[in-house]
Amino acid sequence: MKILFISRAYPPILGGIENQNFGIGKALSEIATTRTIANKSGKKNLPFFLPWVALKVLFILPGHEVVLLGDGVLSPLAVFWKMFHRKKKYISIVHGLDITFAHKKSILGRIYRAVNIPALKKLDRLIMVGQETIAEAQKLGIPEEKCKFIPNGFDADEIIAKKTKEDLERLLGMNLSGKKVIFRGGRFTKHKGVEWFIRNVMPKLPENCLFVAAGGGIAKKTAGDENYFPKCEKAVQDLGLENRVKLMLNLPRPQIKILFNACDLYISPNIKVPGSLEGFGITAIEAAACGRVVLAADLEGLKDAIKNEQNGFLLESGKADMWADKIKDILADDDFRNDFGKKASQFTIENYSWNKIAKKYLEVIENTFS
Repeated sequence: MKILFISRAYPPILGGIENQNFGIGKALSEIATTRTIANKSGKKNLPFFLPWVALKVLFILPGHEVVLLGDGVLSPLAVFWKMFHRKKKYISIVHGLDITFAHKKSILGRIYRAVNIPALKKLDRLIMVGQETIAEAQKLGIPEEKCKFIPNGFDADEIIAKKTKEDLERLLGMNLSGKKVIFRGGRFTKHKGVEWFIRNVMPKLPENCLFVAAGGGIAKKTAGDENYFPKCEKAVQDLGLENRVKLMLNLPRPQIKILFNACDLYISPNIKVPGSLEGFGITAIEAAACGRVVLAADLEGLKDAIKNEQNGFLLESGKADMWADKIKDILADDDFRNDFGKKASQFTIENYSWNKIAKKYLEVIENTFS
């Protein structure tokens, strides 16, 4: 079987979809004949990439059986290709934003709902990164039988590294003696819960707790979720937490790896925001793989990533006292964090490594022909 994988979001650009597309593309190429065509220059290049790839695929598709799309943005192109190559199979990976963007009250949101959602319905199969994504897709009229849930994966060799508190001190530019470092990685959007955590949980934690949030920013003109980095900064200033909270924007991957491997605790304190959705919890499983104790909101795709008491703990979203109490308990017991971290790492590697996930993808692709 020859697979043609098309991605409009790919490294070296940083982001969740970029990392996911790179991971599955690489893993599939190791178990099946896979050709990847990717946009490596970010959203600014899409006006050039989309028409170019639309024409290019028309000519090379006869040599492939399957087209796999990296996300739902590309679904109208698959409908276009299907007009000329009807016997091929067309499958799309569907992330949370691929569904929630249809609810945006903007011109682009209305266009997406009118064009992309009908296009997704015409594809042969949709691989959803979370169970909640399937539920939301059904509300838009996408048949459940067309959807298949496969979790995101991660590259253990890429993320797991031996890092020390000294490495973390150099990165943060401060002495961490006696301090406990809580880390949250991911884009600065409202539903990720960073601002909520700063305002509601940090004041309840001991003075020796240092919270570090690092992730990508969102350009002002970018469609999708609002950039919440300025509001996170304001929360720090309002509460006078400059010495206890560090916000790090667009941190390079090697430095992110230091935080994953040397922090004392990892959190995903997501909150429910209408029109937004956590499709999965990729940073949560990366942290667990690195042997960190993970606390995650019992919400949306995080429930697919974190299995309670196996590779982390699920806490009720928005309950500040509950979060503060759990954090204090975890940080007070070094031996527990050590032992649970080893268990969490093993569970995560066994269940979410890209080589395991790629086999599930290939099974779904093969079953599309039956």
